[in-house]
Amino acid sequence: MNFELKTLDLAGAAALKCDALVVLVTANFKPGADALSNQVALALKADDLQSKPGKLLVLYRPMGTQCVRAVLVGAGEGTAKQVRQALVAAMGTLRSGAAGEKKLVVCFASNASAQAVQVAVSTLAEASYLYTTTKPKAAADAVTLGRVTLGVPLAASVKPAFTQAVATVAGVEMAKEWANRPANHATPTLLAQAARSLSRLPKITCEVLGPKEVAKLGMGSFMAVAQGSEQPLRFIVLTYSGAAKAQAPTVLVGKGITFDTGGISIKPAAEMDEMKYDMGGAASVLGVFRALAELKPAINVVGLIPTCENMPGGRALKPGDVVTSMSGQTIEVLNTDAEGRLILCDALTYAERFKPRAVVDIATLTGACVVALGHVRSGLFSASDELAKQLLAAGEASMDLCWRMPLDDEYAEGLKSNFADVANIGGRMGGAITAAKFLQRFAGKFDWAHLDVAGTAWKSGAAKGATGRPVGLLLEFLLANPIAKSAAKPRTKKANLVAKT
Repeated sequence: MNFELKTLDLAGAAALKCDALVVLVTANFKPGADALSNQVALALKADDLQSKPGKLLVLYRPMGTQCVRAVLVGAGEGTAKQVRQALVAAMGTLRSGAAGEKKLVVCFASNASAQAVQVAVSTLAEASYLYTTTKPKAAADAVTLGRVTLGVPLAASVKPAFTQAVATVAGVEMAKEWANRPANHATPTLLAQAARSLSRLPKITCEVLGPKEVAKLGMGSFMAVAQGSEQPLRFIVLTYSGAAKAQAPTVLVGKGITFDTGGISIKPAAEMDEMKYDMGGAASVLGVFRALAELKPAINVVGLIPTCENMPGGRALKPGDVVTSMSGQTIEVLNTDAEGRLILCDALTYAERFKPRAVVDIATLTGACVVALGHVRSGLFSASDELAKQLLAAGEASMDLCWRMPLDDEYAEGLKSNFADVANIGGRMGGAITAAKFLQRFAGKFDWAHLDVAGTAWKSGAAKGATGRPVGLLLEFLLANPIAKSAAKPRTKKANLVAKT
């Protein structure tokens, strides 16, 4: 989809030929002298339209416009959350119509904040997203929304936010694509190929390590998880070099379990198909790098993705086995379904070589985090108040929310083992915290944060599918560096995305 940003009032929006025109009407709307403004004012006066978020009125070929359908929709006070509500309602109405929209114009009738513009772009992209890789008939039957023109009173003031939003969409859609793919279409080898494809973009390089290289590094914990599968493991190292080599990188570590049966501690059959999403952390790292290639900020970022399957079999890891991690710490594996932390711990040790300014791991790690926070916020764990503050702020700014959880030392008591340095589980109570405490043991040489996205990386039920979270949060966090923001520029040649004023 192409996004375009223009300076438009309602008269200018009405003059654009399109399949549908969406007008966001806020409580402080002041009509102009044009025909469309007059229709909005009359509808408000007659109470056929309200500024309450999501309340809407649909018009067919309204006089004075070049659109087939116009959707006038209330956007409250114009906050980002209210703009999202309005556009979800408007796009739901348009999708339910008989005709498909290939060309859409969305116009803010009043001033638009930078965050509202970002949310508008992400909401429109979400509404038009369609997975087709293993469903070709859906692609053949779909009416594709090809171009969206976003009209605001003063485009120049929100252009940086728009540019970042368009890049974020590219990253989110890449993350969704790989998370949504069935496990036989997203093996560790195929995930590594996806990472390699990113190296064709500016400033990105990719190295992929196989079983021999991983064994040479001493990643015994990672290898133990992979040994039950016929699919060979891969350790992916992505590097984005946008600044001088002397500038310490931020390292993102994504859990890449491409399918999780639970191993010998096998999961129940119901909904096990959703364990293809257990590489949601890895998918988000791929998505962030896709977005970085669009923006080219002046920062350095490293992405580490340990990826394998967790399968039962004659060679599979067994409950009670003791493995040796890359750090030299031994681990008693009391439950083979707590495998994500076993691959992440070796990746965290590997991250030390980059002397990072910070390390953030992203993982669909625990069902306990879903119990604690549901599907609204990701769990955030960090011993660094400053790093936690930055990530929380990035979540609020991107509306990709997280919530800080405790890391008291007492939570680690349950990880004690009679047969190894540490056990991989600590009982049912506080399971998300004890998982984070396990990882913390391997992150003592740098500022570290852990994002548990088990409740936010995908949706179940009728709306089943990947969300692409937390690409938005991570990108906002990376770009919060003033050096990064000053150098961020859009790419227009290789990506099917445009930004105009």
